[in-house]
Amino acid sequence: MKETTVTFETSIPEDVYSALRARGLGGEKLAEETRRLLALRFFKEHVLSLGQAARLAGMSRWDFIEFLSKNDVPVIDFDEEELAQEFAAADRLSWRLRQK
Repeated sequence: MKETTVTFETSIPEDVYSALRARGLGGEKLAEETRRLLALRFFKEHVLSLGQAARLAGMSRWDFIEFLSKNDVPVIDFDEEELAQEFAAADRLSWRLRQK
C-alpha cells in the first residue's frame, strides 16, 4: 500500500512540551499519540472507516477497537434510521432462512 508523508509544523509552548516529555510523550512518542488521537477523532466524526482509522493510528483493527473503547468511543454508532435499516435487513434474512 502506498503511503504519503505528511509533516506538521507547529509550535508548542516550552513548558507544555516539557510537561509532555516528563510524561514520556516527547519526539516520536508524541507523534504516535497525535496520530492515534487524529484517527480516533476522524473515526468518531465518520470521516474515516474503522480500517482506515486503524491504519492512520498505526494499530491493528482489534487494538484500535480497544483504543476506542478505552476512550468511550462506540465502534458501532448508528442513528435511528440506520438502525432501523439494519433490523429490517436482519428480518429479511431471517425470513429467507426460514423459507429454506
